[in-house]
Amino acid sequence: MDALIEQFLDQDLDEWTRKVIARHFDPEGGSPYWLKRAASLPFDPRDVTRYDEMAAFGPFPLVDLRTLDPADLVPRSVPRPLIGRVFDSGGTTGDPCRVFYTTRMLRQRGIWRRWSLRAEGFEPGRAWLQATPTGPHIIGHGVAELTEYDDARVFVIDVDPRWVKRLVRAGRPAEAEAYTRHVVDQIANIVELQSIDYMSTTPTLFRAFVQEAPDLARTLKGIRVAGTQITPAMNRAFREVLAGGIVGRTYGNTFGVAAGLPAAPDGGILPYVPTYPHVTMAVTDKQDWRQVVSYGAMGRVRLTVLHEDLFLPNILERDQAMRYDTGPEWPCDGVANVRPLQITRATPEGIY
Repeated sequence: MDALIEQFLDQDLDEWTRKVIARHFDPEGGSPYWLKRAASLPFDPRDVTRYDEMAAFGPFPLVDLRTLDPADLVPRSVPRPLIGRVFDSGGTTGDPCRVFYTTRMLRQRGIWRRWSLRAEGFEPGRAWLQATPTGPHIIGHGVAELTEYDDARVFVIDVDPRWVKRLVRAGRPAEAEAYTRHVVDQIANIVELQSIDYMSTTPTLFRAFVQEAPDLARTLKGIRVAGTQITPAMNRAFREVLAGGIVGRTYGNTFGVAAGLPAAPDGGILPYVPTYPHVTMAVTDKQDWRQVVSYGAMGRVRLTVLHEDLFLPNILERDQAMRYDTGPEWPCDGVANVRPLQITRATPEGIY
């Protein structure tokens, strides 16, 4: 295992919680957002000394991420002016949320990405096709991660998930389907004309590619799919198409990510482990976000971001999952069989 990953996994979570809270609530070097909020909290945040005590902060108000300057969430101890990327969420339930990623945060993501690629069997120095949202979306940063941490040569196709979701909301499924075909045609063109080893995309797009060009899909040595729409049945179907090729998985969003773990022997459970200690996930009762369900039970995903440079406690996700026991190898719970909490025309998943 990568030495840096071992260092992450050896971190005591209560100790890490104290470190992150002390950094963000430091009167001189803390983050402007949290220093301002501290005045309205009914407790002193610096009295929170254990991970389990963070429920006191309540669910994080995502509306704040839609309106404030993302720099306000970054501690003042990070030199100003901030230089780097602001990433957007998909904007499924309203205006996009925005967060600033420091160089350190991106490096930590890259280290986990390198580890997960090796664990899944992907070989470095190969040719990839990335057919995902790019632009403001963190998933698009995978191109930089592949080149920097995997010595890869990457072909890229852009995807606009917001346009597809707008079409779905407007009741224009034919146009949404036409856009999907437009993307799939570009995928087919590159796979047919170039020597592509691996593909990074969403489950929905890969399924559409298989339906449109099954012979081309079979030429791939592996795929890595991201999103909430891969089911055990889809995973088995993708493995059949690739005939022994790699089917890697990742789950997450702009705030945090979880790496795929090996599927259960019967293929019925698709587990993930979050990028500890910077991201943790709990599966909670759908009616009580404070109550963690039993292992094997389904519930709503609650995500907490504990980066040195970004603190977002208790984000209630739009996803549901099974609470997964990762065993003695991992210091935190995992999630499995992730899927949307609810799909409506108002909150479509589209090409994800």
